[in-house]
Amino acid sequence: MDAIRNTVLEAWMTEHGYSSNSLADAVNRAVEQLTGRLGGLDGSSVRAWKAGRVAWPKSATRAALEDVTGLPAVALGFVPRGRPSPTPAPSHQEEHDMKRRTLVGGIAAAAAAAAAPGTASPRRIGMSDVNRLNKRFAEIIASDHRHGGQPGIEERAAALADEALNLQNAGSATQRVRSSLYASGAAFRSSAMWAAIDGRRYDVAKAHMREAQSLAEMSGDQAIKFRIWSHAGTMYRHMGRPADACAANDVARNLHLTRRDPLFASLGLARQGAIHGTAQNRTDTRRAFEQAQDAMLRADPADHRPVWLLAFYDQAELDSLALSAYLSLGDYPTAEYHAHRCLASLRPHMVRSRAITTTRLAHALLAQGAAEAATATAMKVPADAATRHARVSRMLQEFGAALRATAPRSTTVQTWTEHTTTWRTAA
Repeated sequence: MDAIRNTVLEAWMTEHGYSSNSLADAVNRAVEQLTGRLGGLDGSSVRAWKAGRVAWPKSATRAALEDVTGLPAVALGFVPRGRPSPTPAPSHQEEHDMKRRTLVGGIAAAAAAAAAPGTASPRRIGMSDVNRLNKRFAEIIASDHRHGGQPGIEERAAALADEALNLQNAGSATQRVRSSLYASGAAFRSSAMWAAIDGRRYDVAKAHMREAQSLAEMSGDQAIKFRIWSHAGTMYRHMGRPADACAANDVARNLHLTRRDPLFASLGLARQGAIHGTAQNRTDTRRAFEQAQDAMLRADPADHRPVWLLAFYDQAELDSLALSAYLSLGDYPTAEYHAHRCLASLRPHMVRSRAITTTRLAHALLAQGAAEAATATAMKVPADAATRHARVSRMLQEFGAALRATAPRSTTVQTWTEHTTTWRTAA
């Protein structure tokens, strides 16, 4: 007897935006959560379900599929072993009579529903709602790279996190959709956290961090967990607490995700290198960056990754973190080397990163006695970043103080003073 196609499963996949491969991946992750071992399905496994060649998946797979969809297997068109196969298709007359009964019954049911107050079906929340939020997330990421840690970015990100949570209570949804909404809420909250870190508003950043961590746990999304804990490591590094920074970054680095994807491993190692620089651990700093570079070279550019990672982590960011580390260590020639490498490969949208790197390069040059070249470099920082970005503004103030200490009463100091006056006027 020929297999009967599972059109119910096909319809569910179409409605929720799943391909055979993406459903296989989701079920594999659910199997891992249930059993501790990643499932072994692929797209051909799901195509066998749809074609009816596998009418009743194995118990662990079935439980994982039910977790992903929020529906029992029989509601997805699967037939338990031993249950009679579906009856043959009705004759033309039987089909006509059945359609007529269905139509009459449907009209009666609709009339009864219209007459009964307060019985309207709840709204169905789907992946289209999640995708709409994710488009807004991309806008937040773009704003961050242009403007850095502005309170406005933080406020928009926090508001969108609340919007994601409000959708949880706006109607019914599958487990996949609910997990995705929690992940979206965690992503927005982690962007609010990062904006607060970048703006040196650390107490506010900690509050965003706690909320983001809670949402990430409910989502089960390892990538967003990595982002939050990695941000926490950076926050503590900026606060001058390298032990806490290392502990937080270790949480990110120990996630299973870093063993599957070398690019995540590379970012974790590069940030660890920056922390070691703050802690004055020269050998560990060098080793971490060597390992980060090796992992980056092993990463497959074609692999699917979240938008926030693809938007910023590349060779330029690795060199930026190395620049920060070697500045902290007082190895100014190596810091200058990484600064030039970073500036040469920075993508155009990384406006905030270019301002930070240019300022750090000015510090590296000044520390090597090149006051004129350092001042000319610092003067390339745009006035907007110099006056409105907390980290850049502070580093330029420190640069001015170091310049005055290095070359008091020189024409270079006068040039710098006149230039900063124009910034204050522009602000």
